[in-house]
Amino acid sequence: MSQQANFEDLISLRRDLHRHPEPAWREFYTTARIVDELETRDLDALYVGPEILDADQRMAVPDDDELDEWFEQARAEGAREDILERLAGGFTGAVAVLERGDGPTIGLRVDIDALPITESDADDHLPTAEGFRSEHEGFMHACGHDAHATIGLGVLDAVAASEFQGTFKVFFQPSEERVAGGKAVAEGGHLDDVDYLLALHVGLDHPTGEVVCGVDGFLAVSHFRADFTGAPAHAGAKPEEGNNANLAAATAIQNLYGISRHSDGATRVNVGLMGGGTATNIVAEESYIEGEVRGATTELMEYMEQRAYTVIDSAAAMHDCEVEISVEGKAPSARSDDALKTIVGAVSEGVDGVESILDSDDLGGSEDATYLMQYVQDRGGLAAYVGVGTDHPGGHHTRTFDVDEATIRIAIDVISGSIAQISSEQP
Repeated sequence: MSQQANFEDLISLRRDLHRHPEPAWREFYTTARIVDELETRDLDALYVGPEILDADQRMAVPDDDELDEWFEQARAEGAREDILERLAGGFTGAVAVLERGDGPTIGLRVDIDALPITESDADDHLPTAEGFRSEHEGFMHACGHDAHATIGLGVLDAVAASEFQGTFKVFFQPSEERVAGGKAVAEGGHLDDVDYLLALHVGLDHPTGEVVCGVDGFLAVSHFRADFTGAPAHAGAKPEEGNNANLAAATAIQNLYGISRHSDGATRVNVGLMGGGTATNIVAEESYIEGEVRGATTELMEYMEQRAYTVIDSAAAMHDCEVEISVEGKAPSARSDDALKTIVGAVSEGVDGVESILDSDDLGGSEDATYLMQYVQDRGGLAAYVGVGTDHPGGHHTRTFDVDEATIRIAIDVISGSIAQISSEQP
């Protein structure tokens, strides 16, 4: 492939990634495919897998059996063996580096993981009609990360072919959907010299041709799992001898929704998964719940987190059960810097296909790019989260979601142009 990949090549890559969706820390084929492409470029450095992150900061890592299953699947689908070996244990993702003389160090973060959703097989669903529907039944790219990874490569090509001065890094980050990879990548050492950081998302309920120069309104989030352990007993003959783990879990759920809201801003709580017990005539010995708390600020999220843990511990104690709480994912809040939003807006005005430009919009959800943004900002740098609209037939995280592929070209032009302008202006 030539250094400046043509648009058809990028679309082909996006569709290949779409056919092979992989969830958090299991992005073996995805990473191998990205690295395979990166190795055709004239890079100054390429870091892969454990080289890009702090292993101690990974969250929600699957067990070895599940990792092995996805690893072997990637191998069977043709992922290069030498790359796979570097990803063993679920150490996925990559960082590509271009060095082009004196100038600032600018980073671009794109995410690469997929979701546990069964993709639509309707005839009017473009991936089905065009033959690139997910081949991993029960999983799909329902949030556009296949497009994000492709845009990252396209921006790398555009920057490499430009008069850019400085150092440019592209972070292909794993495990965003579980908000479990951002902290590990932020702490991995490759952000230490980054002066400016852009992160990217397509869609976000904005149409093709609309650019949001800097997304704000990130809700800080903490995902948790609580495992309750009680004592079994015969539910008919000796119920008093049991300590009912299901009852402890149910008490926790009911009272989690009763946590007082806070006057400083919006807060959220939700229990999305629960399970336990083995039979109707056995007092349940084990049960679990998985949930999340959110806040308009990191401090509000931490308030909700502390109260949630108190509720869970108290529910276990009330029913003479033990409980173990684990953090399954976490991300702080963040804001996009005005100076970078101004540059993105000015560049977008000259990009073919851009029809409307918004200075800012609230995400209304959570994203662990905030770890990377905050890391750069805490060291005196600037960061912004850019939204590039795309017409999608279904909402994010639904089985009919798809990306208008014209968005890929627009996003490459907006982001690469902004990077060149940031390098020139150094705001």
